[in-house]
Formats: sequence, C-alpha cells, structure tokens
Amino acid sequence: MTAPLLYALAGAMLCGIGLFGLLWLSHLLRKLLAFNIMGSGVFLVMVGLPQHQGGPDPVPQALVLTGIVVAIAATALAVVLIRRYYHLSGMTSLEGDPASREGGAE
Repeated sequence: MTAPLLYALAGAMLCGIGLFGLLWLSHLLRKLLAFNIMGSGVFLVMVGLPQHQGGPDPVPQALVLTGIVVAIAATALAVVLIRRYYHLSGMTSLEGDPASREGGAE
C-alpha cells in the first residue's frame, strides 16, 4: 500500500466519520465539528489521490490550501451564528429537539 493511497483511505474514513456525526448529533457545535472533520477528509483525499508523473500535482495542493483558508473563515462565521442563535433562543440545537434546553425538561 502506497502512501498516497493510505492518505486517500484515511480521508475517506474521516469523511464517513464526519457524515455520521453530522447526521447523528443534535448539538450545533458538534455538528460543526463533524462538518470540519468531513472537510479535512476531503482535503486528505484531494492531496492523496492526484499524482502527476510520479510526483504530487500542484493544482490540488493549491486548492486544498485555499480550502483550508475558506474552511477557517466559514467555521468562525458558523460559531458566531451558533452563539447568536443560543443567545436568542436559549437552545443548543435546532428547534424540534426537546432535550436541547439547558435547564432540562420544562
């Protein structure tokens, strides 16, 4: 098993873990963390798979660097939006989840 294939398989595993967390978890910050894990898996696949004449291809690497910058900015925006949602509603998950109130069942 070559190193690029190992990176691609680890990236696919991270994508699966992130997708599971995105669908299964109800807390908004945990969903955001799962989404970031899934994005990291995509970055690993994009770095691990493309090869150009035996060496790494610079175009996917440039896309991954750009994607990392965009992911950091999007994560910061999402944290601000989640915090604002919490201050407005007092809930840590989207409406419809009865266990999302801080004080328990009211």
